[in-house]
Order: sequence, then C-alpha cells, then structure tokens
Amino acid sequence: MIVRFISADGATTEEARGAPGDSLLDLAQAYGQPLEGTCEGQMACSTCHVIVAAEDFDRLPPASEEEEDMLDLAVGATRTSRLACQIALTDALDGLTVKMPPAARDMRRWR
Repeated sequence: MIVRFISADGATTEEARGAPGDSLLDLAQAYGQPLEGTCEGQMACSTCHVIVAAEDFDRLPPASEEEEDMLDLAVGATRTSRLACQIALTDALDGLTVKMPPAARDMRRWR
C-alpha cells in the first residue's frame, strides 16, 4: 500500500510503501519524515502530529478522546490532524496522503 508524505512547505512529496498493520509513525520514520514520536506510540505527546488530506480523513477510524486531548497540544493542529502513532495502516487506507505540520514541539527539551 502507498502513503504519500508532503513536506510542511508543500514542496516535496514522497511515496512510501507500507503493509497492513504498520503504524503510520513507523512508516514515516522509516522514510525519513520529521516525526519525533517521543512517547513511542503511547499517546503521551503530540510529536507525531500529521495533517491528513481532507479527502482521506473520513477513511480513518475516529480519534479517541485521549488522542483528541494530545492533539490540543500539537502545534498547527487542524480539523484533519491526527497522531501518526494511532493510525494503523489497512488496505482501506491505500493512497493516504498526509502533510507534515509547519512546526513541532521538541518534547526532548522537557525531560
């Protein structure tokens, strides 16, 4: 399955190949995308915040209340923002497009 990553400035698009069950965060990091993922998928930070293309957003399962709370901390969050650690790839998500946010919180500073 293909996932398209768009840089924050919109200038660069990279197509990544993943498999059902892969985490979007793991795939993004494997392809060098600038997602920190400080909490390693434990939903305790917002450093894997991505902006899902509007036309793809309804293909995702709804965000949990905990994810919504973490998105409140994300820099540049939008109506279609999600945490990449909470998106498991499925065949239904083939062709998903996500954009990197304009900025991110560096959670390592707060340790």
